[in-house]
Amino acid sequence: MHDTLLRQLMSSRIVPDSRVTIDALARELGVSQTPIRDALNRMEADGLVVRVPHAGYRIPPQITRERFDDMLEIRLLLEPAAARRAAERATAAQVTELRGLLEEMSQLEEGDGPQSYGAFGLRDAAFHDLVAKSGGNRLVREALARLHTHVHLFRLLYDTQVTNLAMSEHDEILAAIAARDPDQAAYAMRRHILRSGDRFRHLFDNARSADTSSTARLD
Repeated sequence: MHDTLLRQLMSSRIVPDSRVTIDALARELGVSQTPIRDALNRMEADGLVVRVPHAGYRIPPQITRERFDDMLEIRLLLEPAAARRAAERATAAQVTELRGLLEEMSQLEEGDGPQSYGAFGLRDAAFHDLVAKSGGNRLVREALARLHTHVHLFRLLYDTQVTNLAMSEHDEILAAIAARDPDQAAYAMRRHILRSGDRFRHLFDNARSADTSSTARLD
């Protein structure tokens, strides 16, 4: 149920800054209130929803440009190093699991609609988490997990081009890890994060331009 709600959050089925209730979600998903309550409690602990006393939960607004830039900086510090270690330390089973995640993502990439997009986002998060896990540094993995990067990014934009471009970049990361090439793995991961940042950064730039234009008209 937790993944179901995350998928809806990333696909904008649950929109930012909206109110959600356990009863309404239980009716919509055809389940009892208990798994919904447990999933929302877990999401609250992760900072993905906010409990409103006597009124259910509220979905936070989209991340700010400042938060986005800070998140990108942390990823650039940690994820290339994690990919480098993964190329050195990943087991054969972990490489196979990474390859399986990319195969699942490839199938979802061909699907239509926000639900497929949200499911792709979950696999994207799982791929990056497994790279960090394969690197063997638990603290790095935990730090990246607390960012909830993919939840925040996939909430920003529903665009299938994001999935197309990410897939080719993931392929390069996996190829370097499987080839046991630490330098190439770190490079591929860094390039992926920078390109991902560029894909989403224009949303903030466009919003700023719109605000500037609106202010100019008022003047």
